[in-house]
Amino acid sequence: MVSAFIITLRETLEASLIVGLILSYLKKTNQEDFSKFVWIGVGIGLFGSLAGAYIFSSIYGGFSGTAEKLFEGITMLVGAALLTTLILWISKHNRIVNIHKNVEDHLTKAGGMGLMFLVAISILREGIETIIFLSAIQFSTGFDGWSAMLGILIAIALGYLFFIGAIKLDLKQFFAVTNVILILFAAGLVAHGVHELQEAKAIPIVLEEVWDINPAVVDGEYPMLHDKGAIGGIFKGLFGYNGNPSLIEVLSYLGYLVFAYFIWKRPKRSKS
Repeated sequence: MVSAFIITLRETLEASLIVGLILSYLKKTNQEDFSKFVWIGVGIGLFGSLAGAYIFSSIYGGFSGTAEKLFEGITMLVGAALLTTLILWISKHNRIVNIHKNVEDHLTKAGGMGLMFLVAISILREGIETIIFLSAIQFSTGFDGWSAMLGILIAIALGYLFFIGAIKLDLKQFFAVTNVILILFAAGLVAHGVHELQEAKAIPIVLEEVWDINPAVVDGEYPMLHDKGAIGGIFKGLFGYNGNPSLIEVLSYLGYLVFAYFIWKRPKRSKS
């Protein structure tokens, strides 16, 4: 699915940029002896992410019935909240730009071990975020593991080409575009999470279908524009499209977009 590709592309590219910036800083400051601590940190972060994925899947495998619906719904809402916080935080602060200062601070305070800790936490953070986001996608629309893997590989390649100077990336524009897409994706997660909680009877339905624009299923096959069809399925995974939503789903989708817009456009507080 396109949503899984965008998630892994963005998260992996951010991790690649962080590692690349640290390595380039060490090279420019003649501190390349510390590079080994960077790669150790990468390894620790990746191992922690894989362990997190295993634990998460093990917990999910223990649920069934109503408990499963509750777990899926809560995961989608948590994923949407985390995704929103991440997008808004980056748009206001841009944590990648300040990485050189973080490297110098950690080297000054704790040397190579401090640098290793910085890298490990950075990679682990991206990994855990990706696990939650992909799990939310899996619960809402399902996803193709190959598309997620493709996003990872392309991001690593782009990060490498960017730092050897082979390509020029407008990172500000890239993150701005993906921010908009992911805000819409998060809105879809909110609506899907509400749907699952309604099925678990944790949230009232009120009105089961506000509209039903799904084309009729023919011979057991979903038409392309059906929310389970070829085109409709892509829009469902990417933007939360639903051919027959409940009233609460519609209100939660629109309410989230209004909330995200006003928070995003809120002016920064001036520092005294």
